Amino acid sequence: MTHLLSMSEVWIGAIIVGGVILLILFLFAFQYIGLWVQAWVSGASVRFIDLIMMRFRKVKPRLIVENRITAKKADIDITTEQLESHYLAGGHVTAVTRAVIAAKKAKIDLEWNIATAIDLAGRDILEAVRTSVNPKVIDCPSVESNRSTIDAVASDGIKLCARARVTVRTNIARLVGGATEETIVARVGEGIVSTIGSAKNHLAVLENPDEISRTVLEKGLDAGTAYEILSIDIADIDVGENIGARLQADQASADTKRYQATAEQRRAMAVALEAEHKAEVEKNKALVVLAEAEVPKAMADAFRSGNMGIMDYYRMKNLVADTDMRQSIASDPDLPGANS
Repeated sequence: MTHLLSMSEVWIGAIIVGGVILLILFLFAFQYIGLWVQAWVSGASVRFIDLIMMRFRKVKPRLIVENRITAKKADIDITTEQLESHYLAGGHVTAVTRAVIAAKKAKIDLEWNIATAIDLAGRDILEAVRTSVNPKVIDCPSVESNRSTIDAVASDGIKLCARARVTVRTNIARLVGGATEETIVARVGEGIVSTIGSAKNHLAVLENPDEISRTVLEKGLDAGTAYEILSIDIADIDVGENIGARLQADQASADTKRYQATAEQRRAMAVALEAEHKAEVEKNKALVVLAEAEVPKAMADAFRSGNMGIMDYYRMKNLVADTDMRQSIASDPDLPGANS
């Protein structure tokens, strides 16, 4: 009796445990039943086992099912494997799905594999498709830059300050690896500077500003970029300062300073040369004084040796006195016959 009672208790316990397990399994599966029914009713059926396996692959089943339904309603068949693969790769499943749908509506050739590659490359694929359908306008120079105008100097030296607006649309084929908006802005700015610089004068630019747009547009500035330039419009162009005149004035000032420095150098050399000549004169005077100092010595030697007598000495002194008198008379302007 005790043995039968214990067996019944075991069966009851087993039934309870089995019921709990079934309840847990039912609750676990119940959250996918709604998604499975939704996909089946929408014509984008998904296997129930796939929904369960998504949980173990750490994929959001609702995200996958909703995007598959959205694509199916747009007559685009995207499998759950493709959606899961892009999700696991870190892509934006919803954005890519919407981009593919928008591209088909706009009759743009955009396959799922290309769209996912663009998305994984870090580009906003949905925004790219929208820009391809609805072109956008880029300011040149850009709003983010510190400059408000593109400045260039015409051949006559007048500076012109211009602002342009570039209308572009996305080139899906070059979106991966293509240059961004910054490249477009830089190339357009370079083209404007080159065109203004080659103009014969600033008046020609002011009379035909559309010539800048036409010339820049013909250069094919969108090569290698992710955009196609549709138009380049000169929004504004103003006359700046006369750079040529300022440069000439600066050059004249620099030449003046250079000539002044050269003249000062020559003056200094002349002063130095004059000082050298004065020093040479003083040197010669000193030599004369030394030579005159030897005269008394020579006369003394002549007296001692008998080569000169006292009368000779007196005659010489008279001759010196007469010479000094003649020189004083010649140098005095008040005396008659002076300087005659």
